[in-house]
Amino acid sequence: MTADASDPTHLSLVRHFNRTVTERVGVLHDRYLGLDRPIGEARLLWEIGEQGQDVRRLRERLGLDSGYVSRLLRALERDGLVTVEPHPQDRRVRTVRLTAAGRAERTVLDGRSDDLAASLLAPLNADQRARLVAAMTDVDRLLTAATVTLDTVDPDHPDARHCLLSYFTELQDLFDTGFDEARSLLPDAGGLRPPHGLFLVARLHGEPIGCAGLKLPADAPAEVKRMWIAPHARRLGLGRRFLAELEQRAARHGYSALRLDTNKALDAAIGLYRAAGFEEVAAFNDEPYAHHWFEKRIGDGDGSR
Repeated sequence: MTADASDPTHLSLVRHFNRTVTERVGVLHDRYLGLDRPIGEARLLWEIGEQGQDVRRLRERLGLDSGYVSRLLRALERDGLVTVEPHPQDRRVRTVRLTAAGRAERTVLDGRSDDLAASLLAPLNADQRARLVAAMTDVDRLLTAATVTLDTVDPDHPDARHCLLSYFTELQDLFDTGFDEARSLLPDAGGLRPPHGLFLVARLHGEPIGCAGLKLPADAPAEVKRMWIAPHARRLGLGRRFLAELEQRAARHGYSALRLDTNKALDAAIGLYRAAGFEEVAAFNDEPYAHHWFEKRIGDGDGSR
């Protein structure tokens, strides 16, 4: 049986890992990497980057509350490392940029970060270094996956429209016949609005990276529609997470089966559906872009819903 997230052994191992990492990378000190500032200020300086950032995006990216970010920015302003100004088109939006001194300190931070990374790897032999870097890559990917949120939104929300437009653009490139939203079934995403359905958007650090809809007809099984994941987010297990979430939502609405259709060009999606327990069935609609139809039993009912 798979242990749940509150398994005491797992929690103990995670706590031990956190203590080891924070000690080894030096975040317990007020002078991070030997500079005269704590890690919070140093990290913010790095996140601002060469092009600058709006303050709201910085808060979302780092998961910090507005008061704490304001204190960090005031400290950096006081030291002459950043400027914070209202956006020319919207004075409610504040933009932070590095000064020349800020860019110089960021360069020092990058160099010392390289030195710290080298100090972590130097005591290890070649095999150990490769294992550590591979493990770090895996941990980074899994921690990123744990950061993704799934939010129910209206299909006309800007993040939903962004995902759908990206999805349709990708289908246009992938399908032999191209893709015309108007020819497809459910051309209006409003059909995924309660009570007829729902629409989920996945966000990473506040940015939309995927979407999935659930159609809830009165006299047929629930149906997955418009599932898309941004290419850079496709190794985070988000496809399985979307399907599991939609399955749970459908079951809570009283459905005992979940359906979907897909195009022959979407090999990875077809593999995902089969791995998630969907079985290929006869066509249940006349979707012009579909070549495969799948269904999964999710309850004990008669399958009519």
